[in-house]
Amino acid sequence: MSNCTVLFQPDGRKVRVAAGTDLRRAAALAGIELKSACGGEGTCGSCVVKVLRGRYAILGGKSRQKQGLVLACRTAVLGDLEVEVPALSRLEEHRVLLEELAANATLAEREFDSLERHGFHPVVHKTLAVLDPPTLTENASDLTRLLTRFRPEDGRPTPAIGLRAMRQLPLAVREGGWRVTATVADVGGKEEILRLEPGSSRRPAYGLAIDIGTTSCVVNLVDMRSGLVIDRRGAFNRQARYGDDVITRIIHATEQPEGLQQLNRAVLDTLNDLVDRLLLANDLRADDLTVAKVAGNTTMAHLFLSVPPDHIRREPYIPAAVSFPVLRAGELGLTMNKAAPVFTFPAVASYVGGDIVAGVLVTGMAQGEEVTLFIDIGTNGEIVLGNRDWLVACACSAGPCFEGGGITCGMRATPGAVERIEVEPGGREVRVRTVGGLPPAGICGSGLVDAMAALYEAQVIDRVGNFRDLDSPRLRGGPDGPEFVLAEGPEREIVLTGADLKNLIRAKGAVYAGIRSLLAAVQLPEDAIARVFVAGGFGNYLNLRDAVRVGMLPDLDPSRYHFVGNSSVKGARLALLSRRAWAEADRLARQMTYLELSASRSYMEEFVSALFLPHTDLSLFPSVTEQEVSACP
Repeated sequence: MSNCTVLFQPDGRKVRVAAGTDLRRAAALAGIELKSACGGEGTCGSCVVKVLRGRYAILGGKSRQKQGLVLACRTAVLGDLEVEVPALSRLEEHRVLLEELAANATLAEREFDSLERHGFHPVVHKTLAVLDPPTLTENASDLTRLLTRFRPEDGRPTPAIGLRAMRQLPLAVREGGWRVTATVADVGGKEEILRLEPGSSRRPAYGLAIDIGTTSCVVNLVDMRSGLVIDRRGAFNRQARYGDDVITRIIHATEQPEGLQQLNRAVLDTLNDLVDRLLLANDLRADDLTVAKVAGNTTMAHLFLSVPPDHIRREPYIPAAVSFPVLRAGELGLTMNKAAPVFTFPAVASYVGGDIVAGVLVTGMAQGEEVTLFIDIGTNGEIVLGNRDWLVACACSAGPCFEGGGITCGMRATPGAVERIEVEPGGREVRVRTVGGLPPAGICGSGLVDAMAALYEAQVIDRVGNFRDLDSPRLRGGPDGPEFVLAEGPEREIVLTGADLKNLIRAKGAVYAGIRSLLAAVQLPEDAIARVFVAGGFGNYLNLRDAVRVGMLPDLDPSRYHFVGNSSVKGARLALLSRRAWAEADRLARQMTYLELSASRSYMEEFVSALFLPHTDLSLFPSVTEQEVSACP
């Protein structure tokens, strides 16, 4: 089969591929990541590129051609090509939640309280061993001399030693004048010597707290001696090239040759790139990284460990495992000390994973008597309700719209994404704010909630999300029915269509119905909720007032709400620094009762009732003004 040259503009990147290769694959080989919410099935329309010259064919007989515009995943290379990739089709690095907003200072205090409560007892520590030099009469082996210095006085077993550390032993003790610094880790309840350095090393041991999200990955570099986060990095999860959501990725892992290996490699490439950047910025070597705690949803855990996730999406939705063995960085392929233990947070069920366990751990919601609600809103809305005596959890399929998927002008929170919207009564004037203050390119999740609330308050839409009959130049007929122009962008008009609003109402309805279902399961009213923790990047930028006005979150006093940011990586950090916290994470995962909503008739009833703004039962939302409600039939 002949090879063809594809030139991608405006990057100026060339790549040689076999004839018949699709443009999406060619772009990936050229180092250009394209949006692909559907995983290359040709249904999402997000990988549009423009063919400037050359021979190509549309796969499957479905053409999206218009002035040379084609879907990269449905276009095969037949000869040398020159292709232009517009900005809107690129998988840009989006805003990853690394730092807390200033208003969330109480979260840092809560983290400190969590560490204080569990005790500062890091998984890894360094200790100096002073050995007696051998003689002709005192001729015990180097290892015997070393382990003698580590023999506990309380009857506990002597630490084991890894092969890499044993290989370092003869040179290290002699270079250090029979003084050697040992890095010791708690591996599954048994201590093990991971590394030996000559003399007295002043360098601390370092650990990694890792959050593997469906959309993004975050890595914190932690000083295991002080407990401080030295540095942190985040980026989009490169698995996104195979689909935006876990279901699409599971299908790819299951149905594509080497699909599981591709997804595993993609997340490892993401993490290793972040680790490399941390090492370079802090003048460290991979060998200095001696432990990692990893939190992610159940599918992400399976893909990270290269465990087949096939049955997570099939009824009765059974994962391969919900607890995972301690593995070594070397066997996983992580850029760390090859002997470093890597711990993966336990999950609860197929759709309530280790990231939620980490969030429950770090918030301390299972420590007190107060009934607390924990919500992580994304493609799946994971929800936990309870206190120290009981915990019940569920997951509701909100769909990809809160991540910008399935929306006409939707996008992730990259620069140029509309994130705040104000609409004048009647819809004649609209003001928008974008991420980074750049010209509008699309609209992200927080902007979509803002828009729905603003349009409802301005009487542009009614309680079921239909556009009202208004005399506004922004309301017009579009190719998919009525649409409302929010802003003029440099490349396109940013609009919300009637179908977009229906998707949003279904998504917010799924979240609220999940909350109501948990309350019904334990026979509690909404007012019994003393605290609400809202986690995740989307939650951190969410306008609380608007989320209540559209009926996504309970109408409680705002003082009960706490935005906790990336609680997944915070829980991973806590587990690094406290062995007791890690033991509690295991207990929490086993303590949670999982409610499968797909088998719940009451959930469907709650969901249908929530498909109104804010709800069919207006008594549940007393803060929504009578003026708003009376204006909308």
